[in-house]
Amino acid sequence: MTTLQRRASINGSENVLVARLKKLLPDIVPPLVAIAIFLLVWQIFSWTPGATLPGPIQVVQDTWILIGWPFYDRGGLDKGLFWQVLASLQRVAIGYTLAAIVGIGLGILVGTNKLMSKALDPIFQFLRVIAPLAWVPIALAALRQNEPAALFVIFITAIWPILINTSVGVRQIPSDYNNVAKVLQLSKQEYFFNILIPSALPYIFTGLRIALGLAWLAIIAAEIVMSGIVGIGFFIWDAYQNNNVSEVILAVVYIGAVGLLLDKLMIWLEAKILPQEQK
Repeated sequence: MTTLQRRASINGSENVLVARLKKLLPDIVPPLVAIAIFLLVWQIFSWTPGATLPGPIQVVQDTWILIGWPFYDRGGLDKGLFWQVLASLQRVAIGYTLAAIVGIGLGILVGTNKLMSKALDPIFQFLRVIAPLAWVPIALAALRQNEPAALFVIFITAIWPILINTSVGVRQIPSDYNNVAKVLQLSKQEYFFNILIPSALPYIFTGLRIALGLAWLAIIAAEIVMSGIVGIGFFIWDAYQNNNVSEVILAVVYIGAVGLLLDKLMIWLEAKILPQEQK
């Protein structure tokens, strides 16, 4: 390759990069401006006489070690924020997976069986409005251990949007699809995989996305109440007990960032799995 060809290739790559950056600017600049304004207002508020909430500058100063060394591990509960978040995410993964399996299964059963729907719907509607924190003492009393109790709280919080959206999706299958299935004399297995699941999939993903956010909220609440377990919720409570408000704020930032990433992950997964015409 000659020098001119190399330069042309480099210029072409730079032009592509510049074009991509220009395309992303409308999506990047507005959030950055909004965040900058929010931080500025917060900082000004923290400077007002009598204000007790630390501003962003003080938060960074007070938590610089936690920000710079998130992977430290001194044993026990004394761990960096990476390990605190990871422990919470592991609990969410287990409880959420169980909720997805049971929720989708029950949702399909309720959606396809009117008798089961009439029998179970009042129970579901009663249980789904109970706040996650209300389940914590019940879970502790029944299971006697923090870890399984936390998993139960995640499960019982996340299952309802999955179950309800799945059942609605099953009921919304177009009658034409059912008529075609009867004409073609599809077996139950063929109907399940070729008609029921593809038709209900948009509703299922809606329930899964809502449930993921609720599961992340539930584990934070559960860990705050349950003492002695590694997790971002307990980290917040411990920091509050020691009057480290800056650490609480930093942990809240971590929670929001992880929640946003989880939501983006679910959107990406939905885009990969769900047919374009069904969105």
